[in-house]
Amino acid sequence: MLTVGLTGGIGAGKSEVSRLLVECGAVLIDADRIAREVVEPGTPGLAAVVDAFGEEVLAEDGSLDRPRLGAIVFGDPEKLALLNSLVHPLVGARSRELEDAAPEDAVVVHDVPLLTENGLAGMYDLVIVVDAAPGTQLDRLVRLRGMTEDDARARMAAQATRDQRREIADVLIDNDVPLPELRRRVHEVWEDLAERARDRVGRS
Repeated sequence: MLTVGLTGGIGAGKSEVSRLLVECGAVLIDADRIAREVVEPGTPGLAAVVDAFGEEVLAEDGSLDRPRLGAIVFGDPEKLALLNSLVHPLVGARSRELEDAAPEDAVVVHDVPLLTENGLAGMYDLVIVVDAAPGTQLDRLVRLRGMTEDDARARMAAQATRDQRREIADVLIDNDVPLPELRRRVHEVWEDLAERARDRVGRS
């Protein structure tokens, strides 16, 4: 098995790269998706969040009101750290379960938006960073996600810098390119990943 950490700044196109890797045959473990699963109604995770932040973070149907919670923790490092201390261990445990269930020759791609910020590069055999110019990120966030320019800039500023992400990259995928070129690059990267995974099985 080969474990890969996949990250990139907001609007860089990481989701498209993860989709293409799955198309090639990767086993995808999506940290954001798991983070939603571990705080679904009835879970210990949601109970812990409500205990920490109050019932005001619940929507009328009993689910987590993400925008409300986001408004509470965004810009407050202590509250954000508290939230992370509740959710991250649950995400980590579920991620390990999914990884353990993958075939021994699998390429397991962990899609982790805050991999750089949380110093997680050492957890993986290698790290892929999806890279795009800040102007490209801003355009995508405003044009495709409907954010205001101020909101988009604030979200970008809250993340690691482009240089910080590039510093931890074992593989850099440039996503300032048309989709056919991105697809060609991802397939090229996949061939290398699959070969590494096969080599590991052969040595075991």
